[in-house]
Amino acid sequence: MIETERLRLRGWCQDDAAAHHAMCSDPDVIRYLGAPPTIEDSRDVVTRQTATLESYGICFLVIEARADGAFLGWCGIKPGPESTPIADMPEIGWSLTRSAWHQGYAREAAGAVIDWFWEHKPDPTVYAITVPANTASWGLMERLGMQRMIDQDFDHPAVEDDSSLKRHITYRIDRPADRAHNRLFVNHIG
Repeated sequence: MIETERLRLRGWCQDDAAAHHAMCSDPDVIRYLGAPPTIEDSRDVVTRQTATLESYGICFLVIEARADGAFLGWCGIKPGPESTPIADMPEIGWSLTRSAWHQGYAREAAGAVIDWFWEHKPDPTVYAITVPANTASWGLMERLGMQRMIDQDFDHPAVEDDSSLKRHITYRIDRPADRAHNRLFVNHIG
């Protein structure tokens, strides 16, 4: 669906459930995402993201290396979670296997996804959420040009009240007036 110099972002297939499960079995990968999923949970992720792709035109897409097809994680945009300040608004998100960290893949994938979104969707804004402790994630949000929306911090309704992951912060990026200056990441959009 979306290609960059090093990455291919595509829809999910059932075989991706095992790779997703393996990635999320790493405690460092899911540190800010909650409990590790079961293999059935990972199959449900594939089903939900496939349905989102069909109905919305984009989802949290699989990231794979163009060189060898290795599963590196996921990145994409989907409607924001219910009962949050970004409910049904475009939400960008990402998660990568630990072996893919510190190589610029998350920025490359997220930049390409945002470029694709501006090209194909009319929405004026894309949002992102994370927990305050996830400095790598909100640091990337800032490197992408996203702005913190302090007045939209919230307690995530899907997280237990006593969890350190309950509090979330919100970022946003608005559609640029001149997209020519923003297309830094996409070599090809299929």
